[in-house]
Amino acid sequence: MFTLLKRHTLIWLLPLSLYLYHLAFENTAIFWYMHTFAILVLMSIALVHYSVFDELKTWKSLIYGLVFGTIIYAILAIGYLVFDVLPLNVKGPVSALQTLFAPTSIWHYLLLMFVIVPGEELFWRGYIQQQLKKYMQPPFAVLGASLLFGIALAFSGFWPSIVAGVVAGVLLGLLYEWKRSMPLLIITHLVVLVLLFIVLPLPL
Repeated sequence: MFTLLKRHTLIWLLPLSLYLYHLAFENTAIFWYMHTFAILVLMSIALVHYSVFDELKTWKSLIYGLVFGTIIYAILAIGYLVFDVLPLNVKGPVSALQTLFAPTSIWHYLLLMFVIVPGEELFWRGYIQQQLKKYMQPPFAVLGASLLFGIALAFSGFWPSIVAGVVAGVLLGLLYEWKRSMPLLIITHLVVLVLLFIVLPLPL
Protein backbone atom coordinates (compact mmCIF):
# COMPACT_ATOMS: atom_id res chain seq x y z
CA MET A 1 0.00 0.00 0.00
CA PHE A 2 2.79 2.41 0.94
CA THR A 3 4.60 1.65 -2.32
CA LEU A 4 1.43 2.37 -4.30
CA LEU A 5 0.97 5.74 -2.59
CA LYS A 6 4.63 6.59 -3.15
CA ARG A 7 4.49 5.76 -6.85
CA HIS A 8 1.13 7.40 -7.45
CA THR A 9 1.21 10.52 -5.30
CA LEU A 10 -1.92 11.92 -6.98
CA ILE A 11 -4.01 9.35 -5.07
CA TRP A 12 -3.50 11.22 -1.80
CA LEU A 13 -2.19 14.58 -2.95
CA LEU A 14 -5.25 15.69 -4.92
CA PRO A 15 -7.69 15.09 -2.03
CA LEU A 16 -5.25 16.87 0.29
CA SER A 17 -4.98 19.89 -2.03
CA LEU A 18 -8.76 20.18 -2.37
CA TYR A 19 -9.19 19.90 1.39
CA LEU A 20 -6.63 22.67 1.97
CA TYR A 21 -8.37 24.94 -0.54
CA HIS A 22 -11.67 24.19 1.20
CA LEU A 23 -10.14 25.27 4.53
CA ALA A 24 -8.76 28.43 2.96
CA PHE A 25 -12.08 29.57 1.53
CA GLU A 26 -14.23 28.36 4.43
CA ASN A 27 -13.70 31.41 6.66
CA THR A 28 -13.22 34.71 4.84
CA ALA A 29 -11.96 36.39 8.03
CA ILE A 30 -8.81 34.26 8.00
CA PHE A 31 -8.62 33.59 4.26
CA TRP A 32 -5.18 35.11 3.77
CA TYR A 33 -3.70 33.12 6.64
CA MET A 34 -5.22 29.81 5.61
CA HIS A 35 -4.60 30.25 1.89
CA THR A 36 -0.96 31.07 2.55
CA PHE A 37 -0.68 28.00 4.80
CA ALA A 38 -2.31 25.79 2.14
CA ILE A 39 -0.01 27.02 -0.61
CA LEU A 40 3.10 26.64 1.55
CA VAL A 41 2.20 23.00 2.24
CA LEU A 42 1.49 22.22 -1.42
CA MET A 43 4.54 24.11 -2.66
CA SER A 44 6.77 22.23 -0.23
CA ILE A 45 5.44 18.89 -1.46
CA ALA A 46 5.98 19.93 -5.08
CA LEU A 47 9.56 21.05 -4.44
CA VAL A 48 10.41 17.82 -2.61
CA HIS A 49 8.99 15.53 -5.29
CA TYR A 50 9.73 17.35 -8.53
CA SER A 51 12.44 19.40 -10.23
CA VAL A 52 10.84 22.29 -12.12
CA PHE A 53 11.88 23.42 -15.56
CA ASP A 54 13.84 26.64 -16.01
CA GLU A 55 15.07 26.77 -19.59
CA LEU A 56 14.79 30.50 -20.33
CA LYS A 57 17.23 33.29 -19.60
CA THR A 58 16.05 35.76 -16.97
CA TRP A 59 15.60 38.67 -19.36
CA LYS A 60 13.50 36.51 -21.69
CA SER A 61 11.31 35.39 -18.79
CA LEU A 62 10.71 39.04 -17.88
CA ILE A 63 9.85 40.15 -21.41
CA TYR A 64 7.76 37.10 -22.27
CA GLY A 65 6.06 37.32 -18.87
CA LEU A 66 4.95 40.88 -19.56
CA VAL A 67 3.69 39.92 -23.01
CA PHE A 68 1.90 36.70 -22.09
CA GLY A 69 0.55 38.16 -18.85
CA THR A 70 -1.02 41.00 -20.80
CA ILE A 71 -2.47 38.55 -23.34
CA ILE A 72 -4.01 36.35 -20.63
CA TYR A 73 -5.42 39.42 -18.88
CA ALA A 74 -6.94 40.58 -22.18
CA ILE A 75 -8.54 37.15 -22.74
CA LEU A 76 -10.03 37.16 -19.23
CA ALA A 77 -11.24 40.76 -19.57
CA ILE A 78 -12.85 40.10 -22.96
CA GLY A 79 -14.48 36.97 -21.58
CA TYR A 80 -15.85 39.00 -18.68
CA LEU A 81 -17.31 41.60 -21.08
CA VAL A 82 -18.88 38.84 -23.19
CA PHE A 83 -20.46 37.23 -20.11
CA ASP A 84 -21.67 40.67 -19.04
CA VAL A 85 -23.63 41.00 -22.28
CA LEU A 86 -25.26 37.61 -21.69
CA PRO A 87 -27.98 37.21 -19.02
CA LEU A 88 -25.60 35.54 -16.55
CA ASN A 89 -25.23 38.21 -13.84
CA VAL A 90 -21.42 38.05 -13.91
CA LYS A 91 -20.91 41.42 -12.21
CA GLY A 92 -22.54 40.34 -8.96
CA PRO A 93 -20.35 37.28 -8.34
CA VAL A 94 -17.17 39.06 -9.49
CA SER A 95 -17.91 42.03 -7.23
CA ALA A 96 -18.55 39.72 -4.26
CA LEU A 97 -15.42 37.72 -5.08
CA GLN A 98 -13.28 40.85 -5.08
CA THR A 99 -14.86 42.12 -1.89
CA LEU A 100 -14.18 38.89 -0.02
CA PHE A 101 -10.87 37.70 -1.42
CA ALA A 102 -9.06 40.48 -3.32
CA PRO A 103 -5.84 41.85 -1.76
CA THR A 104 -6.43 44.98 0.29
CA SER A 105 -3.11 45.67 2.00
CA ILE A 106 0.58 45.69 1.19
CA TRP A 107 1.18 42.41 2.99
CA HIS A 108 -1.52 40.74 0.89
CA TYR A 109 0.38 41.76 -2.22
CA LEU A 110 3.66 40.58 -0.70
CA LEU A 111 2.10 37.19 0.02
CA LEU A 112 0.81 37.01 -3.55
CA MET A 113 4.21 37.88 -4.98
CA PHE A 114 6.42 35.68 -2.85
CA VAL A 115 4.23 32.79 -1.68
CA ILE A 116 0.84 32.32 -3.32
CA VAL A 117 1.61 32.90 -7.01
CA PRO A 118 4.92 30.96 -7.00
CA GLY A 119 3.32 28.22 -4.92
CA GLU A 120 0.30 27.81 -7.18
CA GLU A 121 2.46 27.61 -10.28
CA LEU A 122 4.93 25.19 -8.69
CA PHE A 123 2.12 22.93 -7.52
CA TRP A 124 -0.50 23.00 -10.30
CA ARG A 125 1.72 23.43 -13.37
CA GLY A 126 5.09 22.31 -12.05
CA TYR A 127 3.89 19.21 -10.21
CA ILE A 128 0.28 18.15 -10.90
CA GLN A 129 0.48 18.79 -14.64
CA GLN A 130 3.73 16.87 -14.91
CA GLN A 131 2.37 13.96 -12.86
CA LEU A 132 -0.68 13.74 -15.11
CA LYS A 133 1.66 13.40 -18.10
CA LYS A 134 2.56 9.94 -16.76
CA TYR A 135 -0.99 8.82 -17.54
CA MET A 136 -1.99 10.91 -20.58
CA GLN A 137 -0.71 13.04 -23.44
CA PRO A 138 0.53 16.57 -22.58
CA PRO A 139 -2.53 18.45 -23.96
CA PHE A 140 -4.84 16.33 -21.81
CA ALA A 141 -2.53 16.77 -18.81
CA VAL A 142 -2.73 20.54 -19.25
CA LEU A 143 -6.53 20.37 -19.42
CA GLY A 144 -6.72 17.97 -16.49
CA ALA A 145 -4.54 20.11 -14.23
CA SER A 146 -6.55 23.20 -15.20
CA LEU A 147 -9.87 21.51 -14.43
CA LEU A 148 -8.53 20.37 -11.05
CA PHE A 149 -7.39 23.93 -10.35
CA GLY A 150 -10.87 25.13 -11.25
CA ILE A 151 -12.41 22.58 -8.87
CA ALA A 152 -10.14 23.86 -6.09
CA LEU A 153 -11.29 27.42 -6.78
CA ALA A 154 -14.91 26.26 -6.67
CA PHE A 155 -14.63 26.36 -2.88
CA SER A 156 -14.72 30.15 -3.22
CA GLY A 157 -18.41 29.72 -4.02
CA PHE A 158 -18.32 31.89 -7.16
CA TRP A 159 -18.54 30.45 -10.66
CA PRO A 160 -16.44 33.18 -12.38
CA SER A 161 -13.42 32.08 -10.34
CA ILE A 162 -13.84 28.55 -11.69
CA VAL A 163 -14.05 29.73 -15.30
CA ALA A 164 -11.13 32.14 -14.91
CA GLY A 165 -9.06 29.47 -13.14
CA VAL A 166 -9.62 26.89 -15.86
CA VAL A 167 -8.97 29.32 -18.73
CA ALA A 168 -5.86 30.83 -17.13
CA GLY A 169 -4.71 27.35 -16.10
CA VAL A 170 -4.91 26.06 -19.66
CA LEU A 171 -3.02 29.06 -21.04
CA LEU A 172 -0.33 28.88 -18.35
CA GLY A 173 -0.08 25.11 -18.73
CA LEU A 174 0.44 25.38 -22.48
CA LEU A 175 2.99 28.13 -21.90
CA TYR A 176 4.90 25.86 -19.51
CA GLU A 177 4.94 22.99 -21.99
CA TRP A 178 6.11 25.37 -24.72
CA LYS A 179 8.76 27.45 -22.97
CA ARG A 180 9.55 25.10 -20.07
CA SER A 181 10.27 27.92 -17.64
CA MET A 182 8.75 28.20 -14.17
CA PRO A 183 10.03 31.78 -13.64
CA LEU A 184 8.18 32.75 -16.84
CA LEU A 185 4.93 31.31 -15.44
CA ILE A 186 5.34 33.12 -12.13
CA ILE A 187 6.02 36.46 -13.83
CA THR A 188 3.11 35.93 -16.24
CA HIS A 189 0.76 35.13 -13.36
CA LEU A 190 1.92 38.20 -11.44
CA VAL A 191 1.40 40.46 -14.45
CA VAL A 192 -2.18 39.18 -14.80
CA LEU A 193 -2.91 39.95 -11.13
CA VAL A 194 -1.29 43.40 -11.26
CA LEU A 195 -3.45 44.28 -14.25
CA LEU A 196 -6.61 42.83 -12.66
CA PHE A 197 -6.21 44.36 -9.21
CA ILE A 198 -4.22 47.58 -9.75
CA VAL A 199 -3.80 48.83 -13.31
CA LEU A 200 -7.01 47.84 -15.13
CA PRO A 201 -9.59 46.34 -12.74
CA LEU A 202 -12.69 44.86 -14.32
CA PRO A 203 -15.58 47.35 -14.54
CA LEU A 204 -18.17 46.45 -11.90
